[in-house]
Amino acid sequence: MTERYGGRRTGLIGMSVTLIPLVVAWQWADSFSAFIGLGLLLGVAGASFAAALPMASGWYPPEHQGLAMGIAGAGNSGTLLATLFAPRIAQALGWRSVFGIAMVPVIEVWIVFFMLAQNAPGERPVKRWADYVSLFKIGDTLWFCMIYSLTFGGFVGLASYLSIFFHDPYGLTKVHSGDFTPFVVLFGSFLWPVGGLGSDKLGGYRMLIVLFAVAGLCLGGVATMPPAPVALGLLALGMGMLGMGNGSVFQLVPQRFPDRVGILTGLVGAAGGFGGFLRLRCSGS
Repeated sequence: MTERYGGRRTGLIGMSVTLIPLVVAWQWADSFSAFIGLGLLLGVAGASFAAALPMASGWYPPEHQGLAMGIAGAGNSGTLLATLFAPRIAQALGWRSVFGIAMVPVIEVWIVFFMLAQNAPGERPVKRWADYVSLFKIGDTLWFCMIYSLTFGGFVGLASYLSIFFHDPYGLTKVHSGDFTPFVVLFGSFLWPVGGLGSDKLGGYRMLIVLFAVAGLCLGGVATMPPAPVALGLLALGMGMLGMGNGSVFQLVPQRFPDRVGILTGLVGAAGGFGGFLRLRCSGS
């Protein structure tokens, strides 16, 4: 949709659709099956990457792609706000109020986006479906999907699991676990632009080699179940490396596929979301 109709229109549609599950959860949802459906619709919010990143990419030259895409991608810091405030709102006002209050920032951003966002200059050539299918025949497409399923998948999977991790093995309360989680997510979110900037300077390939090595060491240390403060530090550093890895991946995508950033962002982003599901599923097991 971003490549066919523009990121501005796609973004507005996506945020409008995102309001639907929030309203339903706020007013009517009361069963497990209903929340499965809500989760499906909330997934539309994740597709905002495929609108925001191509918009950001189109406004900047190749030498600044990493930093620009990193800043745009750092928008996932909303996860930090959710994990910090949602448990407190639920505790004070009830869980339904969490969804109702979440509508407020979505509506505010919709208004600001409507007033200020502009598509990058230049024509958008309309591609055939065969052009999109042909991407799967290119090895780099699959490599980007696999790498992002590890960086973003690891980030989002761990962000979703950390409150459980600190609550069950370490015995912290749910609220205190929710306090630990934003501290860890903070590193992954706000170091995303740093990874993009470093990739602009050193190259995304070199950056990813270093980042994966450090992240692996950190997560290996957490697997030994050290004291909670040590685990917190290792997780923060590891999440920072994964966040920087996200920036590195999206420094490489526009360089490799400059005329198909929209569809590649969607494909790679979907792989990242699926990687997060696998990481959370394995953590839960």
